[in-house]
Amino acid sequence: MSNLTRRAALTQLGAAAVTVPLMSGVRADEKPKRIKIGQIGVGHAHASKLSVYRASADYEVVGVVEPDEALRKQAENAPAYRDLKWLTREQLLATPGLQAVLVETRVRDLLDNAEACVSAGMHTHIDKPAGESLPQLKRIHDIAAKKKLMVQMGYMFRYNPAVVLLRDFLKKGWLGEVFEVHAVMSKVVPAAERKRLADYRGGIMFELGCHVLDLVVGVLGKPKEVVAFNQHSSSLDDKLLDNMLAVLSYPRATASIKSSAIEVEGGDRRHLVVCGTEGTFHIQPLDNPAARVSLSKAQGEYKKGTQEVKFPKYSRYVDDAADMARVIRGEKSFDFAPEHDLAVQETLLRACGLPLKD
Repeated sequence: MSNLTRRAALTQLGAAAVTVPLMSGVRADEKPKRIKIGQIGVGHAHASKLSVYRASADYEVVGVVEPDEALRKQAENAPAYRDLKWLTREQLLATPGLQAVLVETRVRDLLDNAEACVSAGMHTHIDKPAGESLPQLKRIHDIAAKKKLMVQMGYMFRYNPAVVLLRDFLKKGWLGEVFEVHAVMSKVVPAAERKRLADYRGGIMFELGCHVLDLVVGVLGKPKEVVAFNQHSSSLDDKLLDNMLAVLSYPRATASIKSSAIEVEGGDRRHLVVCGTEGTFHIQPLDNPAARVSLSKAQGEYKKGTQEVKFPKYSRYVDDAADMARVIRGEKSFDFAPEHDLAVQETLLRACGLPLKD
């Protein structure tokens, strides 16, 4: 990997978005105080991640907001929400000692609620994708930066152990000059859910492919050009863009991202492949990760040639929650700079054929 490419990878994969002042007056043997956190919305497909925070010793969940009565009734007895207080947004944000909020609304409402949270002085987790307004997302990051707040995106593979190992390979330059990246993120989406997704012009890339687009931008940075090949391929007449391909162009590399809503057993073929002049790192499947690593020469504990790397069972969001707690407590800087999130969102909008302005 050249110095320029390596710097780009480090910027995207390891830059600090916010540094919170370090804790003082806490003894080494003293348990840190639990972080008060709440959630706005239950309408997002990943909203039940609240159960991760309820199970964590780092957090005290103070309540949930859901103004839609039908959504609230559906959620009340689900394990993730059972026995929690239901509040208005104003009540939640006024909760004494509240430090962080998860924004898990329908996608169309994510940014308005996230802006209210950072404006109220809260560290904020925004589920994916980051709405459709790039200017509003930038405004949210600007507010957060002024207030020294963390804004964390809900892309679910950032702390996947195979991705963490790939990040280490890139930082050490073990793959050489990265010239090619491929990613696939597909599944079969049932007819009823397709109707909901069709409300968004960005199709299945916007809903699902964004997870791997986040990884690709993490490896190569913001592309100079994005070319999209977006189709409706199903026989269902719902107009959903369900067969989508984006090709990203860089000065010395290319990347392809494929996402469909019609691939049978698509989860097994979800993958990320990073090809460099000194090695190839292939993660497949992504959800229960395994990696096939090929190297031109031995690097650290890894031999020349091809080897399989196994990882422990991966539970989504556990490491994201733990990392957020460490950042809030001032124990570390955040791993993903605002520039990364903005580059991901701009690239996603371009890949989906959506405008970059409101």
